[in-house]
Amino acid sequence: MENFTLTLGHSPDPDDAFMFYALAKELIPSHGFKFQHVLQDIQTLNERARRGELDISAISIHAYAYVSDQYALLPSGASMGDGYGPMLVAKTAFSKQEIARKKIAVPGTMTSAFLALQLWLGKAASEFNFIVVPFDQIFQAVRSGQADVGLIIHEGQLTYRDQGLQLCQDLGLWWGRENDGLPLPLGGNVIHKRFDPATRKLISDILTASIQYSLAHRAEAVQHALQFARDMGRELADQFVGMYVNHWTLNYGEKGRESIRRFLTQAYERRLIPQCPELEFVS
Repeated sequence: MENFTLTLGHSPDPDDAFMFYALAKELIPSHGFKFQHVLQDIQTLNERARRGELDISAISIHAYAYVSDQYALLPSGASMGDGYGPMLVAKTAFSKQEIARKKIAVPGTMTSAFLALQLWLGKAASEFNFIVVPFDQIFQAVRSGQADVGLIIHEGQLTYRDQGLQLCQDLGLWWGRENDGLPLPLGGNVIHKRFDPATRKLISDILTASIQYSLAHRAEAVQHALQFARDMGRELADQFVGMYVNHWTLNYGEKGRESIRRFLTQAYERRLIPQCPELEFVS
């Protein structure tokens, strides 16, 4: 595998930048692989995964239902909402019944946030009013009146108050209450099945080592991640990284895997996804 280049898709966000710091700076052994970092928003990465374009990619757990025939889940790299998650915000705090009648700005129909929204509302996408807006433009959509409610992900969960908006519902908190305290599965890393199992395992170990390095060298990894921290200072960026790069990220564990099973099973039972895939992890 001398100098074999792999495409690695991930979001231009501080948590992913933190996770892949050691890879980007070549601080750990790469066993002859080179990694071409492809930085795109999660909705775009989900769409590219459906086309099988990238060797390794961050995807929404929602999207796994559509790409499990082509990709296997890596055991590390998860983003889990443990008592927090995507949020519904508005200029005025609306009830669930009111939100169901409002226009909602969402960051993409393949995001886990959008699937969680459907589960929370008890409605399929065809049964409520929404518009798709790039995740970093949702605040503006709500402030301008283009939408009544915004479904926010990433750092917006920490900065919505600065935008003069109010929290209507934290979907991660709701999910945990309804599912025995399990975290809400939001994102994961996948690898294309065109690689043989031994190669998948080797690549998986390299990615895990990158996460471990960042957690062990937190200050320098956060400093690297700051270049992707939109509207966040170091303290807030560090807080955000801690929310989504933690023990869940190193290994889902049985609780993390069970949360994915429940999330996709409930979505399938409500006919929100076409199939409920068996979870296939690199091991």
